[in-house]
Amino acid sequence: MFAPVVAIVMLVILFLYSAIKILNEYERGVIFRLGRVIDAKGPGLILLIPVVDRMVKVSMRLVALDVDPQDVITRDNVSVKVNAVIYFRVIDPVKAIVEVENYGYAMSQLAQTTLRSVCGQAELDELLSDREKINNQLQEILDTHTDPWGIKVATVELKHIDLPVEMQRAMAKQAEAERERRAKVINAEGEYQAATRLAEAAEIISEHPTALQLRYLQTMREMASEHNSTTIFPLPIDLFRAFIGKGDKG
Repeated sequence: MFAPVVAIVMLVILFLYSAIKILNEYERGVIFRLGRVIDAKGPGLILLIPVVDRMVKVSMRLVALDVDPQDVITRDNVSVKVNAVIYFRVIDPVKAIVEVENYGYAMSQLAQTTLRSVCGQAELDELLSDREKINNQLQEILDTHTDPWGIKVATVELKHIDLPVEMQRAMAKQAEAERERRAKVINAEGEYQAATRLAEAAEIISEHPTALQLRYLQTMREMASEHNSTTIFPLPIDLFRAFIGKGDKG
């Protein structure tokens, strides 16, 4: 008598375990009944018919997929390694299960081939300086291909671009040459501005000779304030012209 009761209790427990499923807020369950898709249910309590129904869980959260580094030859024949990160989410759980087998693996493979294709059509300068454009191109292409799978690609970001050592040295030399060029241009511009100001000052002094004497007096005052043991006063010859003229008359 005791054994049949235990067996019935065990059957009831197994039945409830197979029939009752609880899904979290971020999960959906795609229900297959005798091999046919019924619907996507959840979250919360889900009741299944044991043996007849089968449920596949699908996460609706945003997924960050790290794309492995890919060897890429750019349009200007530079070999680089590029990797990226892709953010996507499932928006239609039925399509994600029915239309593609293992959508995570399919997404990874599609991302690798698309990354090589898009980066191979760009030049090295574009990869380094215009990443936003490359990211948008990758996002549009991936989103178009994954839309039939019920997947939405939110963002694609290039992470690292590894350059060959020779290319790094060449770019360092180029950057150094560019800095030297800018320094020379700035120095030449400064010399030009200084010469222009000196020419303007010379014109003013030629029109007003008294200004030159005032400048000499200011210079003498500055030199005297430095507490030097020996001070040399440069005097313009114009100061002595009046005395020289009187001497000649005498």
